[in-house]
Amino acid sequence: MISVKGLYKSYNDNHVLNDVSVTFEQGKCNMIIGRSGSGKTVLLKSIVGLVKVDQGEIWYDDKNFTQMNEREQQSIRKKMGMLFQGAALFDSLTVEENVMFPLDMLTEQGRAEKLDRVNFCLERVKVTSSNKLFPSELSGGMKKRIAIARAIALNPQYLLCDEPNSGLDPETGIVIDNLIKELTQEFDMTTIINSHDMNSVLEIGDNVVFIYKGCKCWEGSGSEILKTDNEALNNFVFATNMARQIKRT
Repeated sequence: MISVKGLYKSYNDNHVLNDVSVTFEQGKCNMIIGRSGSGKTVLLKSIVGLVKVDQGEIWYDDKNFTQMNEREQQSIRKKMGMLFQGAALFDSLTVEENVMFPLDMLTEQGRAEKLDRVNFCLERVKVTSSNKLFPSELSGGMKKRIAIARAIALNPQYLLCDEPNSGLDPETGIVIDNLIKELTQEFDMTTIINSHDMNSVLEIGDNVVFIYKGCKCWEGSGSEILKTDNEALNNFVFATNMARQIKRT
């Protein structure tokens, strides 16, 4: 479980986060949605520790992340898996080397043990016989699968995803959504997904937080979104669906 309590963050006179409090539950797909510039990306970066908040607390289970020194925070980061927008694979490394990268950086395992873990992760995301390929030889969907394999290589307690469906066609996006949900439940991770994709929200959003002008404006499940009378959220959903239809045509 990850909890944020009373988060504030400003850049000069721009108040990006304003008293945001929310609990992201273990074993569920927790989603952060909102317009560009709403503060959702800053919220995700704050949770990871890439942005230092002005006020408030971030708790990883019973540990106050905001009160830790750099060494203590690093011990928490070892329990995180990160899925970046665009996959962010290293172009100069093979698939095998990309997935092994966090194991090389953060463990003292032997080569054979690390390779076993790499192969397990690749098999789990349904990618086999690709160890020696380079990212340039992969489709967009394959790159995302490899990125997920890398994200789970350290068997994380927490999985944080930034726009996992960015650049994917709707059908491939659904496959990636289902894979993230399966892994979340299988490994009982606390998963947080920053997304613009309403298909993802409706399909796998166990808990959804809508950020509007730096504030938590609404919270509920994906199935409850279409029933809400929250005007700002309804406008966001309508605008998102319209944009997607225009893009398809």
